Amino acid sequence: MAETKENTQRYVEVSAEQLPLHCPTPEMALWNAHPRVYLPIEKKGEALCPYCGTMYKLKGGPITSHH
Repeated sequence: MAETKENTQRYVEVSAEQLPLHCPTPEMALWNAHPRVYLPIEKKGEALCPYCGTMYKLKGGPITSHH
């Protein structure tokens, strides 16, 4: 059986490959999770889940687009 993370971690680093970001993440145990919510992390490089208070930080900081 695959091991899942409990939803007790309050700081999570994510990479650009994991976007779009939503909480809970696929690694979290869903049995004690809240409804899925998508979090805008690209512009500021961090996002706070309004349900559980988990702070997500984007590795490498905000994503800037050069047009």
